[in-house]
Parts: sequence; structure tokens; C-alpha cells
Amino acid sequence: MKKRFLILTMILAVLEVAGQAQDATPLKLLETFKLSPDIKGNFDHFAIDLKTNRLFATPEGYKAVLVFDVQSGKLIHTIRGIEKPHAILCREDLHRLYVTDGEAGELKIFDSTNYALVSYVKLLLDADSIGYDRETKLLYIDNGGGDVHETYSMISIVETTAGKKVADMKVDGDTLEAMRLERSSSRMYVNNKAKGQVEVIDRNKREIVESWPVTKSKTNVAMALDEPNHRLFVACRGGDIVVFDTTTGKELMALPITKGVDDLVYDAGSRRLYASADGNVEVYEQTDPDQYKPLGKVPTGPLGRTSLLVPALKRYFVAVPQHGTESAGILVFEVL
Repeated sequence: MKKRFLILTMILAVLEVAGQAQDATPLKLLETFKLSPDIKGNFDHFAIDLKTNRLFATPEGYKAVLVFDVQSGKLIHTIRGIEKPHAILCREDLHRLYVTDGEAGELKIFDSTNYALVSYVKLLLDADSIGYDRETKLLYIDNGGGDVHETYSMISIVETTAGKKVADMKVDGDTLEAMRLERSSSRMYVNNKAKGQVEVIDRNKREIVESWPVTKSKTNVAMALDEPNHRLFVACRGGDIVVFDTTTGKELMALPITKGVDDLVYDAGSRRLYASADGNVEVYEQTDPDQYKPLGKVPTGPLGRTSLLVPALKRYFVAVPQHGTESAGILVFEVL
């Protein structure tokens, strides 16, 4: 009798631990926005309009921006006339959408109420990643490089209220990736993938002031910033998040993740890092600026590496391209 009781107690303890582990998952899949079979190829970036509960997605090969109602999950509009959409900025105050078109070499500006094309700003081919300064309303756009057969790239600066380009900055390296702007200073960090380094740019001087080599991993593409704690997170497709001290420019550590990362975000409220890579989202918790605890690896799907965290909604969106007989979809996770 005592032996049976002991065995039962052990089984209940194991089930309790398993239940706690399941409950501890950082993300819970709620639903999937299913897309039509003709939407093929990779996605690049998301944007959201919280006032109208609209999500914007960019299937690059579909030559359009998809507009979803977040609450219903329905596709409510398709913005066409874009050769290769990449990044999106939504200015809710102006009812404007700014979309980089890599194939046309343009920043296209749309009215977000009726989706009409308002104007465009001519750039070089491969107009791609963006960084936005909310104080000055300046948008920084990487363009040019290898697609125009040059060994350097441009960071073009567009004043978004007027919709006019105000300056260009030349950066040595034919492939630039993500960028992050500090709010307390004029510094901007740019992933120079071609050089395997981070460029530190003074936005007032419009020049590179430092270059930090990325040595703890390879192929630096995505980026996130914890400005108050002076930590820059550089996600590399080699399978790591490299943590930099922005006061010294030194690499502190490398956090292992799934290979093939494309998006990275740091949520200051929860002190979490979310890295979406090829088939998984990896989540880390920052216990202090020098300590990071893995919270879990959440499966998504093949090449499901385009993502957006929306803390106000406690939602995390991941785009999974068409694969095999499975149509493309946008996974909607609840942040736990």
C-alpha cells in the first residue's frame, strides 16, 4: 500500500512539473491568418496601426502589401503597385504609409485611409531597411550596394511630413541590414553585413564615428536595443545573438539561437528578447544587463522568420511562407 502511494505521489509530482513547464511557455498560438495559395515567397517586415487595428505585411514576391483586420483576422485590402515591398512605416498622425520598394528603388507613400499612392521618393535599387526618428520625423533608409554594382551603400534621409529626401550618407559595404536609433543621443547603429561589423553613426554630423567588429558569430542581420542599460543586441544567421556594451563597443557574450534569424526585438516592459529564425522563435529573459535566461523555443514553420511584437496587444505575429502543399499564413501568438 505504501509503495503504491509512493508511486502515485511520484507520478503526480512529474505531472505537476510537466504542467508547470507547459504553462511557462513564453508564447501561445491563438490562431493563423490563412493566405491564398498564390501568395508565394518570403515576407520581409510588418507594421501595425493600433488606432484602427490593422496589420500590414509584405510578401516580397506578391508585389503588394497585405492589410489585415487584427481582431477578425480577415484580409481587408491589398495595396498593389509595389514591385518588391520591404519595410513599412505607419504614421498614424498623418494617415500615411511609407513602403520601401527594392525593385523600383523608391520609397512609396500611401494614404492609409483609402490606400491611394500619394507620392514617392526616388532612391537607389534595393531600398530596404528603415530607422525612424520620432522627434525629427526623419526616416533613414538603406539602399544601393550590390544591386547597383557598387561596393558601397547609401543611407538616405527622408523628411516624412514633406515626403522629401534631405540627404544621403555613403557607407562602405555592399549590404546593410537592420538599424536602431537612440532617443537620448544622436547615435544610430547599423548592421554592415558585408563588413561583419556594426557602424555607429552620428545623426547630427551624418557620419560614421565608430565601427565595431562582430567576432562572436557570423552574418549580422537583425538588431535590437536596450538603451537605458546600454546594451545592443545583434542577431546573426550563424545562430547567435551577440550582446554589445554601447558605452565601450565591446562584445560581452553570444546567446545561442536557431540559425537563419531575420527579426529581433527587445521588449523593455518584460525584459525579453524575441528572435525569429528559420522555424523557431527563441525567447530570452534579461535578469540583469549581463545575465540572460532562455525561456523557450517556440516552433513556427519553415522560413517563418519575419515577426512583429505588439506589447500593447500582448501579441506576437510571425509570417510563414508557403511550403510544400501548405499555403502561407500569419501566426498570431499570445505573449504569456
